Amino acid sequence: MKKIFSACLCGFFSSMAQAEPASDSDLPEWAERHITPAHANVARWVDTTSRNIDKFFGTDDYQEVDNESYLRIGQEVDWREGEGTDVELNLRYRIDLPTSEERLRLLIESDPEEAQGTLEEQGSGRLARDQRDRSTSTLGLAWLEKRDKRKTWNNRVDAGVRLRLPLDPYVRFTNERLWTLNESPWQLESNNRLSWFNHDGYSARTRWDIGRPLSSNRHLRFITNVQWREEHDTLEYSETAELNHRINRRSALRYSAIALGESASDPRLNDYYLQTRYRRNLHKGILYADVIPELHFAREEDYEPRWAMTLRLEMYFHREFDRDFF
Repeated sequence: MKKIFSACLCGFFSSMAQAEPASDSDLPEWAERHITPAHANVARWVDTTSRNIDKFFGTDDYQEVDNESYLRIGQEVDWREGEGTDVELNLRYRIDLPTSEERLRLLIESDPEEAQGTLEEQGSGRLARDQRDRSTSTLGLAWLEKRDKRKTWNNRVDAGVRLRLPLDPYVRFTNERLWTLNESPWQLESNNRLSWFNHDGYSARTRWDIGRPLSSNRHLRFITNVQWREEHDTLEYSETAELNHRINRRSALRYSAIALGESASDPRLNDYYLQTRYRRNLHKGILYADVIPELHFAREEDYEPRWAMTLRLEMYFHREFDRDFF
């Protein structure tokens, strides 16, 4: 495993100098011979298992419909100035049962959004690992509205339990909408969530995302998040400006400037930072690598600059999986 991990990193750093990849893999042949059959076996198991569960709860169409079940395994090395280095293996999964009903869907998944903590704890994608004291799974039913969010609000209602002892019931309502502003290149997307967990209480979050393409391979976005959690009992907000640059069909860069603050009555800025994220499809759309440097100016450090760096490898197990860069 260590040899394969080292080969992945070597392939990743050597690929950063390539203008356009000549093939769909950066791995040496010996690493590809180890990874390909192992990945195929696990991906087949994930797909077969989810479809067999779907067969039990759903209809005879379980083999024909699209199934969005997946398993993600990641290895992450995180360093922050003054805090040292942390190495961690993380796991995330989702079991999708689409034929249980056309609109009433049974879902089993890890790491619900409400369990990811404050906006500061969530960060902006630098850390993928779950919070150790919050790593949980949910089992529930989701009622989906299959409506075009470009024409009307698209709503979703979830209810179920978080799989912990004692069991933690929850109810969640989510809606989203997408507008094109006066037929211009600008698009505005709204995503809103109201939820209740018996253990943590109520929480609410609204996200507004406005952006436009600058060229065929560059996209500009401005993202506003506002969140309130009964457990934290403070209104939090974040502002992000980011430029996404697709270098080629297998590499992309994201440049971001992020500000994090809290409180409506006495607003204050807790942290602002600059981030660059380089992401590379190392092997046939199933193995990805990230290099994510950041420069923080945190309130608790008197806004003195502090560096942070994350290196990450992720492998996705899903039959015919198609994943975006970010």
